[in-house]
Amino acid sequence: MSDRQLALAIGTFDGVHLGHQEVIAAARSAVGGRGHVMAVTFWPHPMTVFDPSGAPPLLQNLESREDALLDAGADEILLLHFTTQMAAMTPAAFVNQIIAPLHPSAVAVGPNFTFGARGAGNPGALRQLAGGRFDVATAPAVEFGGYTVSSTMIRAVVLAGDVSSASRLMGRDFSVRGPVVRGDRRGHQLGFPTANLTPDPAVACPSDGVYAGWLALLDQPGERMSAAISVGDNPTFGSFRRVEAHVLDQDFDIYGVPVEIGFTKRLRDMVTYSSVDELVAQLTKDVRATRALA
Repeated sequence: MSDRQLALAIGTFDGVHLGHQEVIAAARSAVGGRGHVMAVTFWPHPMTVFDPSGAPPLLQNLESREDALLDAGADEILLLHFTTQMAAMTPAAFVNQIIAPLHPSAVAVGPNFTFGARGAGNPGALRQLAGGRFDVATAPAVEFGGYTVSSTMIRAVVLAGDVSSASRLMGRDFSVRGPVVRGDRRGHQLGFPTANLTPDPAVACPSDGVYAGWLALLDQPGERMSAAISVGDNPTFGSFRRVEAHVLDQDFDIYGVPVEIGFTKRLRDMVTYSSVDELVAQLTKDVRATRALA
């Protein structure tokens, strides 16, 4: 890589939303098509170090973040383990010990990027501390509805079940990942077999309800299969909270297989039905609505 210019795109990048994608684009612009873009990100999320009990749920797990960064245009990823020692570094130490040894020709950050102890560093300070060793590009803020797109904004709409807005803010559908777990097979008995995930408590999950979306097999990259998705504890029968995806026109055994379930539109709230026939009639409507959106 010594014969190519290197640009760093630095950030936590939770959700890799439209604003984050601008940072990747700024890094790419700084070195052109023949340069190399390295996304530098932190794990765990800094808030889990500063305030473990008050840290919000993430928008994606680490694997999903890394995939999204590569999809956004990064050539590789450098994962920095965020610790109390790193949190205590001065802005100058962060630049001299973390950034400078990578010998970048440019560093791209977001407009609200902070670094160093107590967040003392900002894009202006980064430019000063660079001392001519590398250029600094500050990506423009991305606005939606008069507000700057942020992970906090996206987290709020996801938790409210507004997955359509989340898709617009992220530039792709909000999704969750995990291995398919064995359920009670009630969906199969009703004619609507499902692939079930247990929500990761560290990752945001849409509020209880029924959604149109898709499922993809992570060990077999390929097409996304349309799915009607239920999030909740199935009030008609009573069970633990889970994400259940009924893949249209498919009935396969994928227990233990890692999958990604994406959400495109909220269809309705969760409802307790007085009979199985009422539930089946509603599930039929949900499938029809999902098919119409596919």
